Amino acid sequence: MTKREHVGVIGVGNMGAPMAARLLERGFDVTVRDIRSEVEKPLLQSGARRASSPREIATSCTAILIVVVDAQQIDVVLTGENGLLDAVGPGHLVLLQSTIAPADAARLAASVVARGALVLDAPISGGPARARAGELSMMVAGADAAFARARSLFDALATRVFRVGAEPGLGATMKLVNNLLAGIHLAAGAEAFAIGRAAGLDPHTMAEVFGASSGQSWMLTDRLARVLSGDQQPRAQMHILAKDLRLAGELARDVGKAASLGSATSALFAAAIAAGLTEADDSALIAWAAR
Repeated sequence: MTKREHVGVIGVGNMGAPMAARLLERGFDVTVRDIRSEVEKPLLQSGARRASSPREIATSCTAILIVVVDAQQIDVVLTGENGLLDAVGPGHLVLLQSTIAPADAARLAASVVARGALVLDAPISGGPARARAGELSMMVAGADAAFARARSLFDALATRVFRVGAEPGLGATMKLVNNLLAGIHLAAGAEAFAIGRAAGLDPHTMAEVFGASSGQSWMLTDRLARVLSGDQQPRAQMHILAKDLRLAGELARDVGKAASLGSATSALFAAAIAAGLTEADDSALIAWAAR
């Protein structure tokens, strides 16, 4: 792949938009597609082209990133009206970059391979700011040829690329166990913050100590900073991590392992969502727990 190869990005929300912007900055030709025209506009103003359907993406692009919310949305992208599979074939490379169940990743990847295209199960981690800076982590599973073909995309978008296996589904597995840990860290931090605040500790002092001591975690440091600065912009909505925790719990059951901390964390997220925080940034869990 060369830097001038035309790249399609399907799903330009919180993660897909900064990824597309980064690719434009690095000299790629980029075409975007989202069901919300308003999120496409800033990218079009920066030089991206717009496709009217996933099928049109496949007719003009040879590398395609699918950055939507879940497996159901990927199914629509692939097999819905004017879907990607109507036009994808030999010469195409497709990256599945959503956090989904391993079985879905394997199934969806197989449907792309059946058309003769290369595919990678390549979920991402790092958040919008790191996506825009090209500092994502990617957990990638797929054939050698697909991995080699994606090298310039990796170079543009990620600072850490973890090759977790050759079989699609292993990337999804790695992302789920990582997000299980992230959710547990956030829930544990919210609990500690709530107890400390109720006992009279200063919130900013707690943040300093948590960030410099044995209780430190990237997830808590990042989310607590948002809370204390009053930043409520939904970069990672509550329902997204709740979905990932549910999928991680299903994975644990599938492999016969207990997930007691994960279950408790899922229950906490479910309670926050029931309280009306579905679309809120997941950092809102901290303030909600300390209410």
